[in-house]
Amino acid sequence: MDVREAVASRYSCRAFLPKPVPEATVRDIVERAARAPSGGNLQAWRVYAIAGARLEALKARLAPRMGELPKGEGGEYQIFPTDLKEPYRSRRFAVGERLYRAIGIAREDRPGRYHQYAKNFQFFGAPVGLFFAIDRTMLPAQWADLGGFVQTVMVLARSYGLHTCPQEAWITWQRTIREFLALPDELMLFCGMALGYADSEVPINSWRSVREPLDSFATFQGF
Repeated sequence: MDVREAVASRYSCRAFLPKPVPEATVRDIVERAARAPSGGNLQAWRVYAIAGARLEALKARLAPRMGELPKGEGGEYQIFPTDLKEPYRSRRFAVGERLYRAIGIAREDRPGRYHQYAKNFQFFGAPVGLFFAIDRTMLPAQWADLGGFVQTVMVLARSYGLHTCPQEAWITWQRTIREFLALPDELMLFCGMALGYADSEVPINSWRSVREPLDSFATFQGF
């Protein structure tokens, strides 16, 4: 698959087929993603991949605790600014509206929204779950490098006909994940990711988030 097509066809998939993904495929994706750049070649990323009985064990551990959502155990970092300013607030609002509209859940239907949100912690039915962690001594530049690595994983997955959903929501269960994965104290959970084959027949995978026009965020000079 051409890299331009891979980037264009990537989206946050929220319903997967139960078709398994071979370990060799996951290994190849993660290994190739390590060619992502990092300042000073620190490569300050750690990846934990789970599937099969291991993945089911994690899902079973969390299933009885869904009543604690949306806060869960609380994350070690804050995903969005407390007072999200415009235009970012409107963009976040709009993408949420499009998601829930696609599956017929009204804004005032809070139980329905929580039910959908809880599917994050079933990896949306994906056969593979990935967790990304970073040494807690790292600075914003290394966090940016980790983001580049995560994006590279998602783009490479498309070359296998796979889809992904990056999930910052997993940080709300960071204590459980730390224990489950035996995460060393020096590592901080950054996000999870669902990986597998998309179920293209379901409504929640039928919509796409919009992107701002090029000239609204980019300036070109001297050409």
